[in-house]
Amino acid sequence: MDLRTMTQSLVTLAEDNMAFFLSQGPGETARRLSSVFAGVREQALGLEPTLDHLLGVAHLFDLDAETPANGYRSLVHTARCCLGHLLHKSRYVASNRRSIFFRASHNLAELEAYLAALTQLRALAYYAQRLLATNQPGALFFDGDEGLTTDFLREYITLHKGCFYGRCLGFQFTPAIRPFLQTLSIGLVSFGEHYKRNETGLGVAASSLFTSGRFAIDPELRGAEFERITQNLDVQFWKAFWNITEMEVLSSLAKIVSTTVRVSRLLSLPPKAFEMPLSTDPKLSVTISPPLAHTGPGPVLVRLISYELREGQDSEELSSLMKSEGPRSLDLRPRPPQAPRSPSLIIHIHGGGFVAQTSKSHEPYLKTWAQELGVPILSIDYSLAPEAPFPRALEECFYAYCWALKHCTLLGSTGERICLAGDSAGGNLCFTVSLRAAAYGVRVPDGIMAAYPATMLQSTASPSRLLSLMDPLLPLSVLCKCVSAYAGGEIEDLSDSDQKALGVMGLVQRDTALLLRDLRLSASSWLNSFLELRHKYHPKSVPMAESMRRSVSEAALAQPEDPRGTDPLKSLTLHDLNLRGSTGTSDTSELSLSAETLGPSTPSDVNFLLGPEGAQDEVEARDELNSKKRGHGISASFPEGFHPRRSSQGATRMPLYSSPIAKNPFMSPLLAPDSMLQSLPPVHIVACALDPILDDSVMFARRLRNLGKSVTLRVVEDLPHGFLSLASLCQETRQAAALCVERIRLILSPPGPAPPRPV
Repeated sequence: MDLRTMTQSLVTLAEDNMAFFLSQGPGETARRLSSVFAGVREQALGLEPTLDHLLGVAHLFDLDAETPANGYRSLVHTARCCLGHLLHKSRYVASNRRSIFFRASHNLAELEAYLAALTQLRALAYYAQRLLATNQPGALFFDGDEGLTTDFLREYITLHKGCFYGRCLGFQFTPAIRPFLQTLSIGLVSFGEHYKRNETGLGVAASSLFTSGRFAIDPELRGAEFERITQNLDVQFWKAFWNITEMEVLSSLAKIVSTTVRVSRLLSLPPKAFEMPLSTDPKLSVTISPPLAHTGPGPVLVRLISYELREGQDSEELSSLMKSEGPRSLDLRPRPPQAPRSPSLIIHIHGGGFVAQTSKSHEPYLKTWAQELGVPILSIDYSLAPEAPFPRALEECFYAYCWALKHCTLLGSTGERICLAGDSAGGNLCFTVSLRAAAYGVRVPDGIMAAYPATMLQSTASPSRLLSLMDPLLPLSVLCKCVSAYAGGEIEDLSDSDQKALGVMGLVQRDTALLLRDLRLSASSWLNSFLELRHKYHPKSVPMAESMRRSVSEAALAQPEDPRGTDPLKSLTLHDLNLRGSTGTSDTSELSLSAETLGPSTPSDVNFLLGPEGAQDEVEARDELNSKKRGHGISASFPEGFHPRRSSQGATRMPLYSSPIAKNPFMSPLLAPDSMLQSLPPVHIVACALDPILDDSVMFARRLRNLGKSVTLRVVEDLPHGFLSLASLCQETRQAAALCVERIRLILSPPGPAPPRPV
């Protein structure tokens, strides 16, 4: 169904349902259903011409005709998904509204949630239209007046996001992955409740298990809490949450269900300088020094994975580098004969936003690669930000890359073909390691496979990055905090010195006591959260805050029809919310609400990426002056009468001006000069159509294509960022992971006499 037909069908159904519920008398439920269908009609009619305009020019930003993908297309697709959900729900209501089994409150909640999402998507469409008018022809990233970028990002960050994390969570992705996203969001908000209570991962995870019930049964509460966490908690929280997969219990479970390999060893490379021959003249050499940035010389950890035991992998020299990972299990399998060395070697760099995870988290799909490709894999465990910001990770990855080239026989390979592979932040490091190898004059890899890589770490807007408003895995504030940490903007919190003084045994004893305490308290809280559902609403005995926490409960529906009286904020119609504007009481902002005021609001005083704290007042004064000089702000791109929902979580502390270091080509390879990019080997990129950093892949591939370099770009549909770690979740993720394996196989296969034209 094309966009115009879908919109017309939705408008027709909305008008029919609106007329029906208007005829049902003065009841509160009927009034709200009529109001929500009026809102659907208004937003759909307002959104359709903007989407049609974006779709009409989207082809100008594709890599080529065979690869129709960019942020404009993704935004239109996401809006169509939301319209499709509303169309389906409207048809259901029209068919069942007279039935005695029609659940009015449930359907009202669904409709209000998707109406809120559609309202925010309309705002994103207007932002994309503004980018289209402001950017250079064919450019997806804004490159111009820094003040205009500041205004844009400051306005954008104030938008309400909780509606995308409640009932609408993951509506744009394939249905098979939505249960996982829902489980992830429940775990995230439960984990956030117990964060910073001086517990380690085990205590937080166990406590969170008992408090997750209320978030599972109240989507609006979950969405509001998800928004609060993503905006307010620091990068250390995300480190802790993403590293849950590193816990022994979960990693042991993953090891059971993953492919069995003969070799999976953690190695520690000593920080010793060595010589590498130059690629242009092997008689000459260059010295490769150990990593030095920030923390001085130190060992680099790598993990060797091989499906078969190959020659050299059980040598004494390699065994001397092994690092213990706890008690070793007894291998009772008969010792097989050693397989000959593979002609190829894969050097892998894991993702994790530069701040989290290790090769252990990525081991399941790496074992599958080792089996399917029959090639040993060396995965690099680089030091993580904020403790080790740029360029420490790059130095360690480059050092490990050169060490692997020099000692490939120990790894079970002859080194005839070398492939660099990585995902997300690891894809970024694959490109920069290759650029550094070319700068040193040593051998560059025979090819790079980068899955959903980040190639632009500067704070600049693009159409795909607008999707970070609703992405449950890459929210905007999380992206910014990770990049800020990698650039050196986040300083390690050393205030908890008493925790370090406890030592390992002290931490175990303390966490055991806290765990027992929290099991008791959390079990009580978990039980009470379910018992609350059985209580009737009594205006005199239940505080107003309790009723406002519920979304579309029976208690809210039973309220007298008085939109300007004592109704909960969530029971107000779009018109009522517009009338309220910013006149709500001061208590409202402290509650976990999913429906925010729709009235116009002044952009809060926020920051986006990096900026010196001492210069805050100066920056604000400069912003105000620049805005006056421009004569109008980004809000002027909204038509008269349209006001998107604003966040009630307050200002988000994210510096708005990029650090100059983000423009370093070894940090943002998209900004590298042509002379540097000419040195890259063939590049194969696998990206996600709904990924906030899709435009990074498209623009990087276009630059390489314009330079005549060999590059392919494949874009998978309906999957989120990070699908490699979800490879065993559903058929769609398995197919996407298989595509990455296919790209690697193209690199490892000997080149034919006539290489095919890149597509």
